[in-house]
Amino acid sequence: MKVDLKIYRGYANEQEIILFGHIFKKNAPDHFGLEGRRLRYAYAVIRMFTIKTMGNVPIHLEFNEVKLMTKTLEDGYFRFAIPYTKPLASGWHEFKVSANIDNTYVEERGEFIKPYSGEYGFVSDIDDTFLISHSDNFFKKIYVLLTRNVNKRKIFDGVVKHYRLLSLVGTNKAKGTNAFFYVSSSEWNLYNFIDHFTKLHDMPKAVLKLKDIKTGLGDFLFTGGGSHNHKFYKIKHILEFYPNLKFVLFGDDSQKDPFIYERIVKIFPSGVKAIYIRMTKNMEKPKVTTVMENIKSMDVEICYFKDSSTAIQHSKDIGLIQTTEVE
Repeated sequence: MKVDLKIYRGYANEQEIILFGHIFKKNAPDHFGLEGRRLRYAYAVIRMFTIKTMGNVPIHLEFNEVKLMTKTLEDGYFRFAIPYTKPLASGWHEFKVSANIDNTYVEERGEFIKPYSGEYGFVSDIDDTFLISHSDNFFKKIYVLLTRNVNKRKIFDGVVKHYRLLSLVGTNKAKGTNAFFYVSSSEWNLYNFIDHFTKLHDMPKAVLKLKDIKTGLGDFLFTGGGSHNHKFYKIKHILEFYPNLKFVLFGDDSQKDPFIYERIVKIFPSGVKAIYIRMTKNMEKPKVTTVMENIKSMDVEICYFKDSSTAIQHSKDIGLIQTTEVE
């Protein structure tokens, strides 16, 4: 039996480690090429959404002295919430996950981050926040997804510079970088694509939090759509998990980010330093402007911007970064 085990980056605080992944029958979505041309690439994308998961499979985890077993959910997803109060250095740590199904043994190594305490955390949307996706145009979105491989997809100018400057806020290079979380309505099927894209553009390494995996062609047509409430709950969980960090949130005005972030600020009035919303058209949207002004009235810095250069200067003006140049 061919089995694929996929592990995603996890995260930890002073009391708990969160680790998660999927197990697939035959091939995981990342088995299909990201750099093919034309029809070959379109076929690969469709295959990413027609995979088969495996439910109720025993999954074993090893980290230091910890050895645990759980079983996958019906959609092949597994999650470990591990109480861990022993001393653990800030930064990235490695762990191992394995499964043995009908005498087929699979093993993968993953990593998780423990942020530096008392500093900043960054949560960013993906589509049309840094990856140009045309989320507000169904046909163009699908066309780009099917015809532009990972090397041809475009990133907004200045995003990498801004995020790299922020990655060192409150830290020094000997300690490493701050914790980044990329939270999106894209499904887990696109994890490898997103991860590869961020590496290709030298963006900060991040924990990805995506939407439930899809396993059918019909699901593909509605990728990234539907309710965005899962983003609210994922971001809420992150801020609850790190009560001592101050967060900066990035999104865009193509869908629901400003309204989700307004709800977050109302629940965590001291947990958010600033909110950045990218303007996806040539003019501000009145409803978004109103929401941003309401957020500002709660003593949170706001920036509703068209170009990343404006956002970078804003970060310097509020003291979030000390320079607008990347060394």
